[in-house]
Amino acid sequence: MKPTSVTACACWVAMSVLVAPRASAQLGATDGQWRSFAGDVGSTKYSSLDQITRENVGDLRVAWSRLAVDRSISRQLPEVLERNLIGTPLMVDGTLYVPNAVGLVEAIDAGTGETIWIQEPWGDGPDALLTGTSTRGVAYWSDGTAGRILAHRQRYLYALDARTGRPIADFGDRGRIDLTTGLQEGSTYRWSGAPTVVGDVVVVGQAMADVFLAKEGLRGDVRAFDVRTGALRWLFHTVPQAGETGNETWEDGSWQYSGHSPIWSLFSADADLGYIYMPVSSSTNDMYGGHRVGDNLFSQSLVAVEAATGELVWYYQFVHHGLWDYDTPAAPILMDLVVDGRPVRAVTQISKQAFAYVLDRVTGEPVWPIIERTVPQSDVRGERTSPTQPFPSRPPPFDRQGATVDNLIDFTPELRAEALEIVSRYTMGPLFTPPSIRGDGPADNLGTIQLPGSQGGADVQGAAFDPVTKMLYIPSMTAPFVADIVPGDPERTNLRYQRGDRMWMAGPQGLPLFKPPYGRITAIDMNRGEVVWQVANGNGPRDHPAIRHLELGPLGNPGRPSPLATATLLFIGEGSDGITDESRVPPGMPLDVAPNFGEPWFRAYDKATGGVVWEMRLPAGTTGAPMTYMHEGKQYIVVAINGREVPAQLIALSLP
Repeated sequence: MKPTSVTACACWVAMSVLVAPRASAQLGATDGQWRSFAGDVGSTKYSSLDQITRENVGDLRVAWSRLAVDRSISRQLPEVLERNLIGTPLMVDGTLYVPNAVGLVEAIDAGTGETIWIQEPWGDGPDALLTGTSTRGVAYWSDGTAGRILAHRQRYLYALDARTGRPIADFGDRGRIDLTTGLQEGSTYRWSGAPTVVGDVVVVGQAMADVFLAKEGLRGDVRAFDVRTGALRWLFHTVPQAGETGNETWEDGSWQYSGHSPIWSLFSADADLGYIYMPVSSSTNDMYGGHRVGDNLFSQSLVAVEAATGELVWYYQFVHHGLWDYDTPAAPILMDLVVDGRPVRAVTQISKQAFAYVLDRVTGEPVWPIIERTVPQSDVRGERTSPTQPFPSRPPPFDRQGATVDNLIDFTPELRAEALEIVSRYTMGPLFTPPSIRGDGPADNLGTIQLPGSQGGADVQGAAFDPVTKMLYIPSMTAPFVADIVPGDPERTNLRYQRGDRMWMAGPQGLPLFKPPYGRITAIDMNRGEVVWQVANGNGPRDHPAIRHLELGPLGNPGRPSPLATATLLFIGEGSDGITDESRVPPGMPLDVAPNFGEPWFRAYDKATGGVVWEMRLPAGTTGAPMTYMHEGKQYIVVAINGREVPAQLIALSLP
């Protein structure tokens, strides 16, 4: 998809950048603090701190820990809520700010882990405590004199005094605004992401129920609010309306009723350009599109808009007429590169389909060619698949692609034979093989095996970028699922076909269906677009009785861990055993090989080679993205953990 710049001044902006003084690079977290969800608004997940090194990392100890809800209120809550924590703290001037298990912000002493203040719930009684859930983080804004925390809980965005936690009285209605403001009638609001502040606006996305009962749906529009007053500054239609760019890609007027395409993950921004980068996800219906013929912009695209106005600058679509649930799942990463001797201000979007798409962040043009290749076509009645999809020429894919015989498990001839028997009733094929109809008969087709599956490849855990070495570190999983559709019941839906069970795939004897690694980390030199190393993350099922005798090396666990890069090391967990969706686990698939499973190991990897330098078994697996900061001369690493048998909590590590 050739990118399109659409504002009248876009070309002028691109030219001015070439002659203007060099803008500050995306250098990660600075001054020993952690002021944004991913270290900076460019989502690098990087800090230049270097007190913890490969020589002393083995001395790391737990400095402090605290449960997902402060003890002063946890007694009023059901125990189940204490097993929910996905947040990453900010650290500003010695104080951590993080949403707890019920979505209330807690301010924490960075050195001791002790509570400084807790956001008061809006309203009285214990029910007020139960109306929220854990989110990924909060945003910080300061006018140079006073700071405020921007946090969302259920349908409201709150502005809190950073020192006291009290609501800012002149923000919205006594400190909060209703996040259904500007949305279509009938819209509700929920989101687990973190707000992004650029200048004097705060931008929020939304999550929408991933269940499609009709071809009609509510749009996942993006809004920005004034960070001082809470007033709505702008709204962006992710399904273009009449007269808007991209409207023509919804044929037969399907833009009028089609919905979704939200930004359910996270934003990034370039404060120097004044641009916000929005990773847009799938539209209704995500596995059958006969009612929305066309490419369907801005579904599954990266969209750049002006932060001050919401005006469209450029877009690039990664999946045309999406049918694979290949949402754009993670915050795009800003990086300043040198490609073939030429300085490039880039933005890189990692994807579920295991591609890293590298674009010029000023213009949207590909840094390396992205080639439209012919892909398999659907034979489902009423469907019209895109004849081509975009394939980056660089970097190469960072995970296994395609449900093919060559990719099936082959540790032993017996396991390969069982795998062939399992897949004999499914449609298989390369990347972008369309979903197929699941039959009811004993010999009927059971659907299309999709690899990567709907969990990726990469996902919301994102990646980390070292702006000094120009290395990108991507965690990913090899986890197929069944892309099956079934005829819609005309008494219940106006969709000709609906998605089926969407089950994950069990392999022979409780092993995965495809070859390992099942969880991996890939390091890419972004100046060259080349893979430098790739390693398994975790031991995986290497001790399974069917393969134990082979004495295999690490096979990797298919978890969803987020990485943290420092000047010295790469830190990453494996994910958690507490977040697997058991409703999608078929009989015969153990939970420890199902997507999202990870053991409670937290490791430091050598950034140059991928070798494990250090590991620690935490009380439970990681569920939040780790962050790091310096406080009173000591470097800390903090990460949220959670397990089936372990309450959710924050863990802080430091040297003795």
